[in-house]
Amino acid sequence: MSQSPDAASRMAPERRKAWLFGAGADTANHAAMAASGAQVLIQDLEDFTPPPRRPQARALAGSLYAAWRAAGALACVRINTLADCGLQDLDAVMPAQPDIVAYPKAQTAQDMRALDEAITARERSLGITEGSTEILPVCETALGVVNVREIAAASRRIRSALLGAEDLAADLCAERGPDAVELDYARRRFLLECRAAAIEPVDAPYTFSDAEGAAAEARYARRLGYRNKSLVRPDHARAIIAALTPDAPQLDQARRIVRDFDAARARGEERVLVDGLWIEVPTYLNAKRLLQNNAG
Repeated sequence: MSQSPDAASRMAPERRKAWLFGAGADTANHAAMAASGAQVLIQDLEDFTPPPRRPQARALAGSLYAAWRAAGALACVRINTLADCGLQDLDAVMPAQPDIVAYPKAQTAQDMRALDEAITARERSLGITEGSTEILPVCETALGVVNVREIAAASRRIRSALLGAEDLAADLCAERGPDAVELDYARRRFLLECRAAAIEPVDAPYTFSDAEGAAAEARYARRLGYRNKSLVRPDHARAIIAALTPDAPQLDQARRIVRDFDAARARGEERVLVDGLWIEVPTYLNAKRLLQNNAG
């Protein structure tokens, strides 16, 4: 058995700007997903696939993940919970060697340990490099959001976590709207918890139809500190990626900050003035990180 491509070596978590969900058995949408430009493509066997169509969706995994990888994307699958039919999902899709397995309604460390064990058993039996399959907790309940650090610590496979939108709003008894005011605290807390856990937060999907609204929400998320966003429409991918990507003037400013701060430090100075802003170590490091994450 050939070994699975190592997701860690293919694309660092901070560079996976668009995570696109799609219905598990919708082959026309699968082609649109591959052409979207999103860095991570997610075959959703849970809410996006009615139970009668799940066998059909599972049977598509081998050819689907190969096609998505050929398009330059990471192949992800969102299975059902292990208490539902998640083990059946894993049995069907693991031979296709998904780069990432997303887990819905992740709430506890126990969820993640059980999933890690299930994936490990299948990697061993299939001859896949043990530990090469990532786990993506999808935190879409209040308990999942407040338990992010506990969830992240449960498995070394976890490098990112994704914030839910519709299920989370329902769990909060919130009224959903395009401005996402009802998710604002959860969005901020989720980012803080993920950064504290040293994993990459993936922002909640914009589930309304307009690409302009998706881009605006992505710009807001970027201001908060998000570098990745999930989505449910292939036609939103390029707008979201553009919104999460610094433009030429911003990159030029970052280069000036790095250049002038390095020069100031070489002269023995503790800070430097760039474009009216006093640059100290945190701003300098942030500028370096921005350039590294958007190189190439």
